[in-house]
Amino acid sequence: MTMPWAAGHLPGVAAQEVAWHTLSFGAAGERLEVNVPLLTTAQLRALARRVRAASAQHLKTLPVSRIIAIVDRAIARLLDPQDPVRREAERLLPIVSGFDAEMVRLGLNGFAQTFRAPQLHRFVAEDFANPKLLDEFQPAMKGGFVRAFGPDLLVHSWAGNVPALPLWSLVCGLLVKAGTVGKLPSAEPVFATLFVKLLVEVHPPLADCLAIVWWPGGDAASAEAVFGEADTVLAYGGNEAIAQVRAQVPVTSRFLGYGHKLGFGLIARAALDAQRGPATARVAAHDIVRYEQQGCYSPHHFYVERGGRMAPREFALHLAAELANLQRRFPRRALALEEGAAVSGWRQSAELQALAGAGCELFGAADAAWTVACSEQPQPLAPTGGGRGIHVSAVDALEEVVPLLAPHARFLQTVGIAATPQQLHSLAESLGRVGVTRIAALGAMTAPEAGWHHDGRFNLLDLVRMVEIEASAERAADRLAPYAQESLP
Repeated sequence: MTMPWAAGHLPGVAAQEVAWHTLSFGAAGERLEVNVPLLTTAQLRALARRVRAASAQHLKTLPVSRIIAIVDRAIARLLDPQDPVRREAERLLPIVSGFDAEMVRLGLNGFAQTFRAPQLHRFVAEDFANPKLLDEFQPAMKGGFVRAFGPDLLVHSWAGNVPALPLWSLVCGLLVKAGTVGKLPSAEPVFATLFVKLLVEVHPPLADCLAIVWWPGGDAASAEAVFGEADTVLAYGGNEAIAQVRAQVPVTSRFLGYGHKLGFGLIARAALDAQRGPATARVAAHDIVRYEQQGCYSPHHFYVERGGRMAPREFALHLAAELANLQRRFPRRALALEEGAAVSGWRQSAELQALAGAGCELFGAADAAWTVACSEQPQPLAPTGGGRGIHVSAVDALEEVVPLLAPHARFLQTVGIAATPQQLHSLAESLGRVGVTRIAALGAMTAPEAGWHHDGRFNLLDLVRMVEIEASAERAADRLAPYAQESLP
């Protein structure tokens, strides 16, 4: 019998001192059992304090450029198809996530490339005009000096909907020199464990600056033990999970939550001629299939402008054909019972609209692994059931879509656009006003650039506190300096 795979990273804690809980996974005929650590509250609290102390002694003494170099070496190994850790990720993540193995392989490549050294330097420069603020006091424009200090202990509560999601916050924590305790999601406990293993192999002193733990959802005592030691808590997940974590974080700690969002696309008539139309449908289909609409940036609705050589209905047919092609290349993962019910419910609702003569058509058989619903009139923005389900609405002009978005301002984040430069900038102004925070090319919705402002916020600035030496303190210090007594009469 195959031994369970061990998740987590527990510096200073021996495996025999820990109780273990087994999570079971299965996909494509393969099974995997993962042991996650189930620590006592005393062990969790001691682990958090150990990480904070080790971070103060080592991580906080490293220049940010050195940290970038360390991360770059780990990412280089993650991108190497022959590296043992990369091969382990390719073997385990499809079983745990249920995603097609080739999709996982390509997704890891695309995602990891945004964390190479050049991209990380841009990442830091996006938030800090002078990155040396993270290393030492620097002159302030208004006078005096200023420096950025990261948390002594940063706690991450991750979601398991998208493989490798923890990479964002792990790297952000390292760049601001924060000791890290990460809580594994039950749905995907593999990637964070593997990446921390890489970091420690590349730079062994980081071993005590990072901890990867787990506790079951709703375990308030464990949450209190860890969150009570943290300066800052990051949380990812559905809105209910975010609210639960927020309630557990002490009022004296900073809380940053990233909850549910709803993505959509806008396609102008300029993208729908005989040459561009099929290519536009192709990249739109990739945005749907990549990560199976599990990400906050995944599309659920495309609004298609009339007046192009390819009508919106024809675009929907091309989109359906591309989804059928991608199903052969990247088979949809098996849906859990709840997911299957959501997909069926959404499809039945679209079928009822079609039967009622509401100008709605369905493309895709009932047993297909994808569905395209096409409406001749603009429909309100709403999530589909997932499972590669997408709604296409015809509009006379893309500007008509903006009023449909306003009621959903709290849930807006990413829009994919295929439009002319003039339309892009005109729409960007309107979209920004109603709550959109990221405007990407169609086909790039699920591949954010390094340094993007997640949910319109700063990735690094939100984690630090700025310490200022005011000009008045500098002048007062000058008057007390030895040379101040030696001035000429």
